[in-house]
Amino acid sequence: MLEDKIYKEYIAALKSRDKHKADFLSFIRAELKNAAINVKKEKLEDNEVLEVLKKQKKRLQETKDSVAETARVDILRNVEKELALLDTYLPKPLEENELIAIIDQVFSETGASSMKDMGKVMKEVLARVGVRADAKKVSELVRTKLSTT
Repeated sequence: MLEDKIYKEYIAALKSRDKHKADFLSFIRAELKNAAINVKKEKLEDNEVLEVLKKQKKRLQETKDSVAETARVDILRNVEKELALLDTYLPKPLEENELIAIIDQVFSETGASSMKDMGKVMKEVLARVGVRADAKKVSELVRTKLSTT
């Protein structure tokens, strides 16, 4: 399980005295524990762990964008390290052409033709792509496709 992998890497970081990695993994483990408490489980399933990691990646990306404006190189470097570490746990994101193919398939299956169908299409596409695509990007592509049909 992914949660176990994170725990093992946390222990390895402690043993190797990699303070930054250990602190970040400790934070991630706390987030996972909070999520497990919220859903009243002892341990999360891998897909639930991926959702937590995706939320953290989004938070870090927003932090990176705001820090980049302040020119704080030290903080920016730490955020980039944390993003790189998160990327090791997250599945490889879908390429745009793969995402468009999935959207086209959903369009043909649902018969979507107007903006009224946006919710139905989004729900189905997001169910298929899971954490491998950003919902904002999916929304943008679906909206574009609906406006051209």
